[in-house]
Amino acid sequence: MTTNAAWGGDQLDLEAYLARIGYEGDRRPTLETLRALHAAHLSSIGFENLEIVVGRPVLLDLESLQAKMVEQGRGGYCYEQNLLYAAALDRLGFRISGLCARTRMGERRIRPATHALLKVELDGEDWITDVGFGAEGLLEPLPLRDGVESHQGEWTFGLVHEKETETGPEAWVLRTRHADDWFDLYAFGTERRFPVDYAVFNHYISTHPRSPFTGQMVVQRPSRDLRRTLIGREYAVTRPDGTREAREVSPQELPDLLATEFGITLSAADAQALVTFHER
Repeated sequence: MTTNAAWGGDQLDLEAYLARIGYEGDRRPTLETLRALHAAHLSSIGFENLEIVVGRPVLLDLESLQAKMVEQGRGGYCYEQNLLYAAALDRLGFRISGLCARTRMGERRIRPATHALLKVELDGEDWITDVGFGAEGLLEPLPLRDGVESHQGEWTFGLVHEKETETGPEAWVLRTRHADDWFDLYAFGTERRFPVDYAVFNHYISTHPRSPFTGQMVVQRPSRDLRRTLIGREYAVTRPDGTREAREVSPQELPDLLATEFGITLSAADAQALVTFHER
């Protein structure tokens, strides 16, 4: 199988990755395989920024990504997740491109384009696939078509194409339906991005004091009927009808909660560092 050197599929331990996500299905580069891989990755590898919390740099080379998320049972945030996933798709023969998005989370103000996602071309049609957005992210790929809607588990997602205006550039907007109305998640263009671009964005996201991922723990996990989040010490569960249950977690509870609710395994040293950070 010919791979694209930019995505590193030839460097991936494919068998270990597939075992990590529990995937035993077809390996041909089809839509059915893409859907199954997206779902398996998402259900197995949690969203988290714990490297930043414990004081380590976020490394994006494939060797580091495999060591962390495949071998150590950890998770990662968008660049880590989608770069590992991209290597697997590349290795399996999918035609992929990197894209970048501006997070909206219900607001229209222009934020920097710092979220990574992927586009896959299949049988002449483009699909977006993204395993790194966290609790409100896609559960399966979505065709890149204006006005498309997709029911995924108990959630509904949609894409709309916006023309350029005074308040923003031309963009595709991914949104999810909340109890009252559509809720914009992020806006993205179709300019191709590469791992070297993500390395630059990653430096800002992992070090800048205004980044949402510096100074606090952010852990998230979507599923077909619940969205789980752990922001700082607040653990919350959100349901499709909009109801939300939240509680404060003691520092000592955090390592076990990460394992049981988010599938994230910490070493003894990292568990202690996390507890110490939240005891300050």
